[in-house]
Amino acid sequence: MLSRTAALLLPVFGHLRITADPASAAVADPAPDTAGTAPTVAPGSIVAANHTSLADPVVVLAALHRLGARPVVLATAGLWRIPLLGTLLRHEGHIAVHRGTARAAESLDAAAEALASGRVVLIYGEGGLPRRRDSGELPPGPFRSGLARLAHATGAPVVPLGQAGSRRLTSGGRAKQLAGLATAPVRRPGLHVHLGAPLHLPADTAEATARAHHAVTAAWTAASRHAASRDAAIHRAAAGPGPEATRP
Repeated sequence: MLSRTAALLLPVFGHLRITADPASAAVADPAPDTAGTAPTVAPGSIVAANHTSLADPVVVLAALHRLGARPVVLATAGLWRIPLLGTLLRHEGHIAVHRGTARAAESLDAAAEALASGRVVLIYGEGGLPRRRDSGELPPGPFRSGLARLAHATGAPVVPLGQAGSRRLTSGGRAKQLAGLATAPVRRPGLHVHLGAPLHLPADTAEATARAHHAVTAAWTAASRHAASRDAAIHRAAAGPGPEATRP
């Protein structure tokens, strides 16, 4: 339900575009006027995404819904205390991460069970949000080791996912975030998700963590590049033809 809700609501707030590396299990999202193979994410995959904003889970869930995936999400346990949201999270089998407690390892066990049953698992390798308060973006921060340990324990392929633009929906303090959401239907910011080719991580945790971080950073770089190109095209179209174009 959360994935479907995200897919239904996101078009109200912005324009989502999806691309993928040619060797990815997910092919590029075809434009409305072009034919293409329907994108897919293989069952039993771990999707590793960069985390930049409170809004990016909605962006990522909407993108994965379009790709035909309904992921189990690993998220901070505090979300389960929010009325209604916590009920939905429990009902749909999403996984609470109790960071800094004796229960922290339970989330990886639950994720392994989900992968074994053929579910897609979405994990944020950084384990938290960046501290910057403006709408700008930075490359993914350092990854925690949970992603590497989960991949090693299950043998599941890791699909790197980079998203850009969600900080234009929500960023900064609470008042600024509410203002961002309120004005988004008018601003219609561009949102971009890019998937890299699936990879199998090595057994060494440090090396696996570094390799996953590099792959997600590359996917984020591609998403940012596509988003910037699209913004430039929209700006040129809004500006209209220049003097040279209108000269007889």
